[in-house]
Amino acid sequence: MTSALLISTYNWPEALELILKTVLIQSKLPDVVLIADDGSDQRTKVIIEDFKAQSAVLVKHLWHPDQGFRKSSILNKAIADCSVDYIIQIDGDCLLHPKFVKDHLNAAKNGVFLAGSRINIKDGYRTELFDHQNVIFPFGFRGLRNKTRRIYWPFLGYFYRPKNIFSKKFRGCNTSFWRNDFIAVNGYNEAFEGWGREDSDLAYRLLHLGCAMQRLKYRGLLYHIPHRNLSKDRLEINDDIEQKTIAEKIIWATKGLDQYVIKASDGTSKII
Repeated sequence: MTSALLISTYNWPEALELILKTVLIQSKLPDVVLIADDGSDQRTKVIIEDFKAQSAVLVKHLWHPDQGFRKSSILNKAIADCSVDYIIQIDGDCLLHPKFVKDHLNAAKNGVFLAGSRINIKDGYRTELFDHQNVIFPFGFRGLRNKTRRIYWPFLGYFYRPKNIFSKKFRGCNTSFWRNDFIAVNGYNEAFEGWGREDSDLAYRLLHLGCAMQRLKYRGLLYHIPHRNLSKDRLEINDDIEQKTIAEKIIWATKGLDQYVIKASDGTSKII
């Protein structure tokens, strides 16, 4: 099974630099690191080029111009540009436990997508985090919220079984899925612009396809860096799109991954 770690980012190179430090200390590396860049400036490119020089695996930087929050679009483009079997997805404000990638890969099952949780770093520790470039968080570290979520005990996680219902605990900042399942639902729905609901809409469509969702508890730990809230001015519109997906049990995103299909001269076509 080949795998990719997919990281979405936008104009926060300081956070991306810390995230990439946590990639370098993974006990098991993915085959590819995909950086889905929603229009960042040159500072982000510098961080990525430096990481490429240190990385033992292939690094791909997918970028498009800054035309507002178009996370769904850049994620589709990034996944279209790789050919791995399995995708592990995080956001550009999340740091990885050293066994994060290994935990996702160990828990991967056919017909199942994973829903991990996040541990929030307290606001008051943000400056310290960047000043000291600390990416290891022992259990007793006082800068973390969510006390039960920080427990690392993979054995307990095996008691959580796949279910064919949506969990409100689902977060797109810590999820993984089979690329073929992602293709089967036509990826992210690019009708979602602005913050909100693009991730849960994908989860609902995977469930409608027949996949099951499994909580990734006590493993696959991820630490969320505090930041200002993004604009929610399109949230009502995005809510309506998601509610239509739920009510009509929609599987296929009308405006999705198939925009990035390569058509061959013999008339056949394939996702990149």
